[in-house]
Amino acid sequence: MTGTDEVPRPFAPPPPRPESHRGKGTALVGVLIVVALTAAGMAIAGGPRKIDGHAFPVDGAFASEGSKKEAGAAKPAPKEVRELETNPLLAEGVVLGAVTCRLPSISRDPAKLETYYKTFASCLAEAWKPALDQANEPTLTATVRVTLPETSACGKAPSENEAVAYYCGGDTTIYAPTEWMLGDAGLERSRHLATMAHEYGHHVQRSSGILTAAAEKMSSPEEDSPADKELVRRIELQANCFGALALAAASGRGSISTSLANAALADYGRTDDSETHGSRRNQLKWAKAGFSGKTTSACNTWAAPAADVK
Repeated sequence: MTGTDEVPRPFAPPPPRPESHRGKGTALVGVLIVVALTAAGMAIAGGPRKIDGHAFPVDGAFASEGSKKEAGAAKPAPKEVRELETNPLLAEGVVLGAVTCRLPSISRDPAKLETYYKTFASCLAEAWKPALDQANEPTLTATVRVTLPETSACGKAPSENEAVAYYCGGDTTIYAPTEWMLGDAGLERSRHLATMAHEYGHHVQRSSGILTAAAEKMSSPEEDSPADKELVRRIELQANCFGALALAAASGRGSISTSLANAALADYGRTDDSETHGSRRNQLKWAKAGFSGKTTSACNTWAAPAADVK
């Protein structure tokens, strides 16, 4: 936040509601996200089948930076743009860079698994940087942790029943606890890659200002109104699309073969219908849109009719 931004209103989040276990063989691709722009600020929380969360608008939110510049003026510093459908990241022609991800062997050892995730996250950052640069939006550094903190910039950590992995925007960290991830995916690389690419998709939403813009539109901390749930579906479906877009950028090179990338794509369709994550059909549909579309505009869930984000 810049020095001109006002501090978001603090709030005390209510305890999470119970989350049912998913069935055997169902991949948890929505996963829980927790987003807090400051330690005492707005947050969004959610789960694989529904999102139990909290979002308060930021007081004194600044207007988006205009795209026009005076002739000869220096390019402005990258800055998040708090817009949804018209966010510069979603403009026509914005593409990710092709990347070669050279990943270590996946392992049940926590240290080795953390290295696997961090190496993949670095590759995802490389893929997304050209797109964020084109949009003149910041490339924030994402941290990856395989241990679960008691508290973070997003408050109390969720329980194992609520998440396999989650993203906290307050400290720009992807939390992927070893036991949770291995319990869900074993050593099936496609599931690990799909989950991490989805979580990094939330990080891109955070960097660009999309998450902030969405949170400012929430009507209540509980996100229990139909309009709020639709907003959350648009967030989650876009994260699927962003995740698949990045997988496509890495497909066929290095450690991510074409068949492995296709298996990770299919994993986005191994989930349940959800009023906050969308139907199983739409969860896979938006992932396929990113994988085949190759441009960020293919992931503009904000411009889609309501039927496409149910």
